[in-house]
Amino acid sequence: MSSNTILLILACSATAHLMVSATTGIYARHKVQYLCLAWVNGIFGFLLAFVAFLSHQIAEGEPGIMHPAMIMPLLCGVYLQSIFPLSIPMPGFLQVKRMIKYARPVIALIAVYTVARLLGSKIVIMNSFNEVIQNLLSSDVLLRILALGISIYYIVNIFLLPRRLVHKTDIPSYLIGYCVCLGFSVVFFTIVSILYNPTALMIYIIIFTLLNTYLAFRTLEEIAIHLPQPVLIEVEEEPTEDTVEKAEKEDFNEANLLRFKRLEFWMQNHKEEWTNNTFGRDKLCEAVGYNRHLILQCVRSQGYNNVHEYINRYRIEELKYLITKGKISALGEVVDAGFGTIQTARSCFLKMEGITLDEFWSQHKKE
Repeated sequence: MSSNTILLILACSATAHLMVSATTGIYARHKVQYLCLAWVNGIFGFLLAFVAFLSHQIAEGEPGIMHPAMIMPLLCGVYLQSIFPLSIPMPGFLQVKRMIKYARPVIALIAVYTVARLLGSKIVIMNSFNEVIQNLLSSDVLLRILALGISIYYIVNIFLLPRRLVHKTDIPSYLIGYCVCLGFSVVFFTIVSILYNPTALMIYIIIFTLLNTYLAFRTLEEIAIHLPQPVLIEVEEEPTEDTVEKAEKEDFNEANLLRFKRLEFWMQNHKEEWTNNTFGRDKLCEAVGYNRHLILQCVRSQGYNNVHEYINRYRIEELKYLITKGKISALGEVVDAGFGTIQTARSCFLKMEGITLDEFWSQHKKE
């Protein structure tokens, strides 16, 4: 693999980690659980940016078996990844204190290795496992084996994470799958660190970046669920089609707003239509006389993702009204609001309201 390819992979990986760090760092100012995600991604990002300057050495170098340049990054990397998924919700100074306590084996080993090098210990280059056995008693090799052993300890902790997480009901299921994939990826990195291969190393960097980016986006997805939803507009008088056509010539956004008001007027005066679970986008297009493109264009201009989401917004409001007024006695009666199944109602309710339908039912139902 050429040094330019390695440079490109490392630069892209560093950029991805730094972007995730910056984004989660902003959210960490409001919710502390994103703090760990932010600073660990930042560490990875800056380290990868530094390593990118060594792309030529990575491509051309042949450090041999268990070289410190691979074993020490392995040790630090698996340590950070073993704490990374938990996003421990602590203030910064408490996180640092806890992480330093957990990192004592890493810190002690790096300190001993640094002192040994300062005192004249030389790096032993080994190209076969027979040479490893021959140099087994040298301080340099012993410290590397110890680093490998500590790395395995952290890797075991990564594999134990899913078992520990299943006891916490507030942990999302995707995090368990992430931890399993993370465990296998660091096992691969361990093999690459022992038997150096630049192509295999870059494959790991790509997998590592994809896994961390996936976790970051899934974490941020929880924020999106709680973003403010578009509000329904009370329209007392329907805009005429002539008014819409005139606005379209002068102001594109105004034309979309007027079309949307026509939709709102129709929806507010034809509840019997959309509370039928067979009512959908095509029937709405037919009712208001707009094609799919114009309907989608005007609902998106007001913050809705698609026409189905817009219709379900009305159904959610109707369902909330039926529950709070005691007009339904069981959740199975969600068909009265236009939903075909209770599963669809639950999915839409969580997405639009930020809480589950069952929670809303228990809080607002009328005896």
